[in-house]
Amino acid sequence: MQTKIKRKRKGFKRLPKGPGGGVQLLLIQSVSNLGKQGEVVEVKSGYALNYLVPQGLATVATDHHQRMVEKHKAKLQKIEFTRQAELRTYAAEIGKQSVTIEANATEDGHLYGSVGAPEIIEALKKNGISLQVDQIRLEGALKELGLYTVKIRLSEAVDGEIKVWVVPTVSAEE
Repeated sequence: MQTKIKRKRKGFKRLPKGPGGGVQLLLIQSVSNLGKQGEVVEVKSGYALNYLVPQGLATVATDHHQRMVEKHKAKLQKIEFTRQAELRTYAAEIGKQSVTIEANATEDGHLYGSVGAPEIIEALKKNGISLQVDQIRLEGALKELGLYTVKIRLSEAVDGEIKVWVVPTVSAEE
């Protein structure tokens, strides 16, 4: 009968388990839908080992790391407050502007296609505003001519709006 020999993995440490059975980690950076920088969160071990720790988003929640974060928490809050204030100012600047997008439409004002976030991003770039597609919050594609108020999300705490005019394309024959 063969006996199994247990081998120890070199350099591998078990991650500390939390009260819920998951792994307790300290977030180095804010992770959407999980927590903010400096918080201790509990996640499944696969998520911790395969994503959070290798990406540098979290580390093991030791007393040493927590003390370091507590020391720098006021500094981090000041930086975050400044960033949020800058984003609010940027949202106010964006809100003052409007964007015009030309699209092919029928006589009734229905578009042959639709206007979505990528088209709005391109129009904003022409005005010197750079946003990502996921920052544009459309409830659905714009399918008719007219004026629309489109919501934008610059961060979890800062939202804004921009006016989007969808007008018919002007043909060169007229």
